[in-house]
Amino acid sequence: MRVGEARAVAVDWVREQARRDGGIEGAFFSGSTVGLPADAVLPESSDVDVLLVRAAPGGKLGKFRHRGVLLEVSTIGWAELGSPQDVLGSWVFAPFFRTDAVIVDPTGRLAALRERVAAGFADPVWVRRRVAGVRRRVEEGLARLDGDGPLHEQVLGWVFPTSVVALLPVVAGLRDPTVRRRYVVAREVLSGYGFADRYEELLASLDGGGMGAGRVREHLAGLAGTFDEAARVAAGTGFAFRADLSAAGRPVVVDGSAELIGAGAHREAMFWIVVTYARCHAVLAAVAPGRERVLRARFAAAVADLGVGSAVARRRRADALLGALPRWQAVADAVARRAVAG
Repeated sequence: MRVGEARAVAVDWVREQARRDGGIEGAFFSGSTVGLPADAVLPESSDVDVLLVRAAPGGKLGKFRHRGVLLEVSTIGWAELGSPQDVLGSWVFAPFFRTDAVIVDPTGRLAALRERVAAGFADPVWVRRRVAGVRRRVEEGLARLDGDGPLHEQVLGWVFPTSVVALLPVVAGLRDPTVRRRYVVAREVLSGYGFADRYEELLASLDGGGMGAGRVREHLAGLAGTFDEAARVAAGTGFAFRADLSAAGRPVVVDGSAELIGAGAHREAMFWIVVTYARCHAVLAAVAPGRERVLRARFAAAVADLGVGSAVARRRRADALLGALPRWQAVADAVARRAVAG
């Protein structure tokens, strides 16, 4: 299916919901499909992300299929979006408003927001502010790294801020930050702006030098079994990511990771494999602790293969990355100068 066709399905769903629910005050596309051409092919492992705007947000509606398209729908409040200046300075929200991602806008507030953001998106002042926000997320996340608590909590606390470093060149290069494929996009940006030689250092901050594709496939196979067990019980939990651990979300995790491995990006695939492993164990620890203990060895093996099998190793890797941030800031600054200059 083409991206344009998938978006049309999402628009129909949103408009129908808006007719039924007067609390929807706007909606816009988010995620990896924003900015893609309408004739681009949407992979089976990709979803179409939609944010519904409400006066009082209600979290995620989840992942579900509608007329053959996998949608992921969440809600957001006006206060969380903030002013046009807030959005312009946000590396999370600004990319969604530099193109026409608005779906429904009965108040006109989203159109006004888009007009202001689109006009100022490439202004160096706002680019620097967004890059600074990315760096702050890394520093704050790694500073909070905790050596106590269950393995899944420790790993999530390490892997997410570690991976956000990949978004420094992405945001500086005026590209849309992504989640699952962030390292792939970072590689494209670094190569496009003359910093291809820095990519190995970036990827090694995640995996310590990497492993072969065969070993990554083994970890994905282990994750698939754990995922299926967690998915059977996740819906009844209060975890914010429970929608990702569902039958509808399985293609994104399992098939999407297999696609990356098949494309030679097996090291990059380990990011989302480990994130999903940790989330599965968070769910299982809460509702099926016996099964969590039985399955933990697979998860621990994947973490160990990244070279961060102990709290000491994770702290050491985090400290090394924090020490490298000034060098990554210099790269981001150079990318931003060239991107803004066109």
